[in-house]
Amino acid sequence: MTTQAMMLAFLADVRLPVGTHTQSAGLEPALQAGMPVDAVTEYVVTRLATVIEVEAATAVVARFTELARGELDPVERAWAARTPSRALRDNSRQLGRGQARLVDVLWPSAGGERCGRYSRAVLIGIAAARSGLGSFETASLIGYDDLQSVTSALLKLEPTDPVQVAAVTRDLLPEVDAMAERVAGLTRPDDIPAHAAPQLELWAEQHSHATERLFHA
Repeated sequence: MTTQAMMLAFLADVRLPVGTHTQSAGLEPALQAGMPVDAVTEYVVTRLATVIEVEAATAVVARFTELARGELDPVERAWAARTPSRALRDNSRQLGRGQARLVDVLWPSAGGERCGRYSRAVLIGIAAARSGLGSFETASLIGYDDLQSVTSALLKLEPTDPVQVAAVTRDLLPEVDAMAERVAGLTRPDDIPAHAAPQLELWAEQHSHATERLFHA
């Protein structure tokens, strides 16, 4: 296994202290709204083609910008403009704080600057640049993390056979690859795609006001 492959596995590890254990990738509000369990595969495919493609593209552009020692604020603004749900933006920036601490400790800036308060996608792009991940691997990391968040949450939200859930993860890996291929070559904030996912955004907004929930988002 190459160092880059091992680094990808390391950053995709759910045991990293970045707060992903609090996430269901929107699955909890989707199920609460009546989405059937047998629609989980379609749900993941929809996320990969919309909100996650935007996040993966943002991470890829942030990685390129960090390597070029450019300004990351335009990348953050481009991501925010393509993420109309305030709940999704707030949650991503909360996760970004955990990611920033990881980056500052494990891959500190040569100049001593600490990571700013960016979204999770931008911080993952910074981590990718400093740890040596390629652009395709960066996008794959975003997609795989989301897939794992959904399937891990499913085991806690519904009485489901873990082996069948593992099969869902395996079967959707080509979808992650396809998404990563679409965005791996992007370099500018304006390149980040804008995909609408109004139903997912509505569920996220409703969940942010829920008083009984297992996951933060």
